[in-house]
Amino acid sequence: MMLIHPTALIDPKAHLDSSVEVGAYSVIGPDVSIGAGTKIGPHVVIDGHTTIGKDNHFHAFSSIGGPPQDKKYAGEVTYLEIGDRNLIREFCTFNCGTVQDKGLTKVGSDNWFLAYVHIAHDCTVGSHTVFSNNAALAGHVEVGDWVIMSGFSAVHQFCKIGAHAFVGMNTSLTQDVPPFVLLSGNPAQAHGVNLEGLKRRGFDRPQLNAIRQAYKLIYKSGHTLDEAKAALDHQMAELEAGAPEVKMMRDFLDASTRGIVR
Repeated sequence: MMLIHPTALIDPKAHLDSSVEVGAYSVIGPDVSIGAGTKIGPHVVIDGHTTIGKDNHFHAFSSIGGPPQDKKYAGEVTYLEIGDRNLIREFCTFNCGTVQDKGLTKVGSDNWFLAYVHIAHDCTVGSHTVFSNNAALAGHVEVGDWVIMSGFSAVHQFCKIGAHAFVGMNTSLTQDVPPFVLLSGNPAQAHGVNLEGLKRRGFDRPQLNAIRQAYKLIYKSGHTLDEAKAALDHQMAELEAGAPEVKMMRDFLDASTRGIVR
């Protein structure tokens, strides 16, 4: 038997695994699918064409799968996908995508979203991230795995944040952030490599040394961006350990569309 509070309103067309828990006064729409072991707290609204995986936990007053906050939106069918084992705390808002982009907002697995986090339309969030209170993504933002967004940080539309980056409290981002970089400020400024986070995740000394050297080539050498790319290519040719991490940084520079914080 599903563990559904009698005051919850669940559309008969919604697909909920039999192990899903739904708290008091929560509302679940007709095009929602929720996987095994997921817990929906009280006063949660889950709507739109939303697919949610296993063992997620949604706390009170979250609004999930609502229409995009985009003036061009005209009621088209768009989607939200959420993976497994995510923690979504109070008052979070995750919106569906828009047809002007891929029509999909996508969140990975094993993420922590603390109170009042906003994930706007067409964003892509990886796995193992932490979004502290009031962190907010505008539309079309891409966030890599293991990124940490500190409290009250905000990201401009179409920005990209590379894996393992750390964004400090109250940071305003209007450009892209390469992998492994630690930054903060308004406007944002780079302040080195996220060494503490990388050590906690098991990066060894050769990997850390390679990342630090790549950071210096991008930020401390006085190179233009094209010169920095050439220097990174040369670094990768000389490396054995650490080359995959340098390649991540090098590839990110090519993929950047808004330019990097520099």
